[in-house]
Amino acid sequence: MTPAERAAVQAHLRKLFSNPRIQVTAPDRPKGSVELKIGNEFIGTVHRDAEDGDVSYAVQIVVLAEDLQDND
Repeated sequence: MTPAERAAVQAHLRKLFSNPRIQVTAPDRPKGSVELKIGNEFIGTVHRDAEDGDVSYAVQIVVLAEDLQDND
């Protein structure tokens, strides 16, 4: 995913969720997943799909069971 694509996805997610703290960051290693964060907290990944000439972006959010225990 190009820097321009990351910036566009980030702007869209910030507007969609009314949250300016959302960040879409480049992977640490080549061919790694683009990370989705709120502040410094990793919450998931963003994947680019360009199959059949149509480009889309899929967001996968991760919820760890240990994080759910904090809400009890």
